[in-house]
Amino acid sequence: MPDDLPLLHDPDAVELSGTLERVLFHNEENGYTVLRLQPDAPLPGQSKVQGAPARGLSRDPVTCVGHMAQPQPGVHLKIAGRWQVNARYGRQIHFDMAEEILPATSEGIRLYLASGLIKGVGTELAGRIVEKFGADTIRILDEEPERLREIRGVGKKNFERIHQSWQEHRSIRDLMLFLQPHGITPAYALRIHRAYGAEALAVVRENPYRLAMDIHGIGFVTADAAARKLGFEADSPLRVQAGVLYVLQKATDDGNVFLPQAALLAQTCEQLGVEEGLVLEALDVLEAEERLVRELPDEPLPPASADDEADVPPLSPAVYLRRYHHYESRTAFYLQRLLRSPKSVQFSDIEALVDKVTESLPIKLAPEQLEAVRTAARSKIMVLTGGPGTGKTTIINAIIRLFGEVRARILLAAPTGRAAKRMSETSGREARTIHRLLEYSPKEDGFARNEDNPLACGLLVVDEASMMDILLFYHLLKAVPLGATLLLVGDVHQLPSVGPGNVLADIIASGAVPVVELTEIFRQSAESEIICNAHLINRGQVPSLEASKDRLSDFYFIRQDVPEKAADLIVDLVRNHIPRRFGLDPVDDIQVLTPMHRGAVGAGELNARLQEALNPHGTEVRRGDRAFRLHDKVMQIRNNYDKDVFNGDVGRIVFLDGKERTLSVSFDERVVPYDFDELDELAPAYAISIHKSQGSEYPAVVIPLMMQHYVLLQRNLVYTGVTRGKKLVVLVGETRALHMAVKNNRTRKRHTRLTERLRPPEGLPPLRR
Repeated sequence: MPDDLPLLHDPDAVELSGTLERVLFHNEENGYTVLRLQPDAPLPGQSKVQGAPARGLSRDPVTCVGHMAQPQPGVHLKIAGRWQVNARYGRQIHFDMAEEILPATSEGIRLYLASGLIKGVGTELAGRIVEKFGADTIRILDEEPERLREIRGVGKKNFERIHQSWQEHRSIRDLMLFLQPHGITPAYALRIHRAYGAEALAVVRENPYRLAMDIHGIGFVTADAAARKLGFEADSPLRVQAGVLYVLQKATDDGNVFLPQAALLAQTCEQLGVEEGLVLEALDVLEAEERLVRELPDEPLPPASADDEADVPPLSPAVYLRRYHHYESRTAFYLQRLLRSPKSVQFSDIEALVDKVTESLPIKLAPEQLEAVRTAARSKIMVLTGGPGTGKTTIINAIIRLFGEVRARILLAAPTGRAAKRMSETSGREARTIHRLLEYSPKEDGFARNEDNPLACGLLVVDEASMMDILLFYHLLKAVPLGATLLLVGDVHQLPSVGPGNVLADIIASGAVPVVELTEIFRQSAESEIICNAHLINRGQVPSLEASKDRLSDFYFIRQDVPEKAADLIVDLVRNHIPRRFGLDPVDDIQVLTPMHRGAVGAGELNARLQEALNPHGTEVRRGDRAFRLHDKVMQIRNNYDKDVFNGDVGRIVFLDGKERTLSVSFDERVVPYDFDELDELAPAYAISIHKSQGSEYPAVVIPLMMQHYVLLQRNLVYTGVTRGKKLVVLVGETRALHMAVKNNRTRKRHTRLTERLRPPEGLPPLRR
């Protein structure tokens, strides 16, 4: 069958060759390209793509969309992909493979070299080169490039430029051709070439497992598949070493800072299908190369769960990726150093100042609240924790006033932009994200504030401290001046950080710093069923599910046992019932929070339904199975320091231009532009996971609880979701799912050793507070 005819097994699949007529768009970073291709032979029109009409044979140029490096008009390409229809631009070929076909004739080579592909070669010089070498030109460029010096106009400087450009072009082309059969896209091929340069192909051939460690987005599974195709055996030492690092990285992705060696051995053997002895050998090599650290604990490591208890010997070494051992051990060092350093802020009469400050407050402080203010005045580091309605915000403001009385410089921070904004609103002072506070620089990939350039403050208050992972806390502590007081505020009963570690809980458990836990619910808060039920849930008690018929409540449970019907009900609640009854905006004021992404009441399906219900029309762009429409509610799902937007920031699409391939999102009155190739940083946000909601509050939340989520039904998950709602919480689902979640307090313990590192060794005096 000719190469340029469609594949018979799929009417929408197509392979063709032709001349690149025009480049409509090209992103040099990831290779995303839109081009016009002039087919070599008449091309049958598609007939079954989204209802498009059938067409006869045509040699009209066709639009092709995909990833490739250095597209140049005039070059000859062979592409393979599928027909698709764009609502605005019509039929297009979305290609998975684009192979450059080198010309064989003298005239073809002249046009190829004159296309601008090779730096230093224009139309006239291309003519002279081909006149000299004819159809042998390509071989000369590859094998005898020094002969270019025989051509008039090719001096030493221009020869170096031409030779380097040709080598780079050929190395990228060869790398792409090599990687495509192994499932590695041209976009990743460009990243690989940027990482390794001209040696990229040699690196991949020699050790493809390096891709999993060096190239973001290429995981072990992809690298392993490529390696096996290249002939690497299952018991290859390189494979086993990469497998160990992969299992450790997966463990940190799950929130652990290390793995017990016994657990690491078992998981690696299962992942790779190899004997334990090979894994032990790999551990020895990786330890000798200082890529991991093994540490024998002073006391038995606790199991992560009851299931692990029999599998972990009492003194199994803790195995860390080297960087996480550094983060944890240095975090403990910086905390202990801060604790032992003298205070720069001194109070001549603490009791008199506390009385003065508390008298100026609009409410009278309870005894435990007064003690929290006194403890903050005496301590270098203090943890303030408590559930909703217990007065944490009141205490923060009292402590700020206390330090303000002695003219201390005060800084406020939180892990997320939403939490920092809320902190600013409640304190009347500027609060910043920790990244902004530490002056993160994308170009330097680091923080300007550190132990050599510390923050200037006498008091640093960090809210939502339970959200900090070990890496962020490590960088924060490096920048805290030794004389400052550090106040960590958070609800330890909420979900732990998304990243590795359990910082706030570990510090509390260590006993190394004063902890004030607020437990009393005050009168105004006690009138809120949201707050009362949140505390019941936290104590393992199922709240009353019967709403009062005499008055509007702020907490409801609506029973629905069928997931699909529950999804319909949620859409109806968000679009109709809640806005009508409570006067709330369905997009800006109501947030659906779900335990997981999959299923009828998962974030994915609910986002699709809510988008159709709340924003069904308008200009849109599709990325995979997601559609982004003008006025959609979207969330940033990874930190982007160049744009100054962060994981979890929510905004609305306020501009979308399909022709220019850009859209803009308004985040709290700040408009941020995106190219279409950056849309993997955004996700629809009509429904989000409860994890993503941490640090936020919403006027109303709707939470599905179904038995199909049973794996994730835990007390702290429901507690975190319920405490996100300020005016209204509606639970939709099965009664037994709510009962299971509230009764299930067996959260999986994370493997961390910060608590043990903070406890003073026997024989040493306790840390001064």
